Amino acid sequence: MRLLIVSDTHIPRRARELPAQVCDAVERAEVVVHAGDWVDLSALEDLRARAHRLVGVYGNNDGPELRERLPEVARVTLEGLRLAVVHETGRAKGREKRCAERFGDADALVFGHSHIPWDTTGPNGLRLLNPGSPTDRRRQPHRTYMTATAAEGRLIDVRLHRIGLD
Repeated sequence: MRLLIVSDTHIPRRARELPAQVCDAVERAEVVVHAGDWVDLSALEDLRARAHRLVGVYGNNDGPELRERLPEVARVTLEGLRLAVVHETGRAKGREKRCAERFGDADALVFGHSHIPWDTTGPNGLRLLNPGSPTDRRRQPHRTYMTATAAEGRLIDVRLHRIGLD
């Protein structure tokens, strides 16, 4: 099962719309995972209309309209992979241990907030992924998103994409 993993799209504050590269990836994905900070309800509605299936959560910049429609934490099973999604996980130091304790029943955790791409594995085998942001690179060299495949209870072929360079 092909996944597109995004977060921190901040539409329309950081961009009017998703980059074309991300829109193309939406078409190829069987599931789009969004880890929050949509900012505007129209961003959710647009992605929901384009995606075959959408799994999303709200972030700290998302107001009441988005919080009414999205959970703080989402949990789904995709091809046997137990996936959790949340916006914030706290500071980087100790993240793997904290997340392993909070999301110990998951195989992988997608998170956002920092705009910093992240791919590590916790002490219990929990895979932690932050796709960065496709619209706001902050202090990063590139705007980014991720793709991956869920198969037989595992997350494979995880790839970080740089906007305009892939």
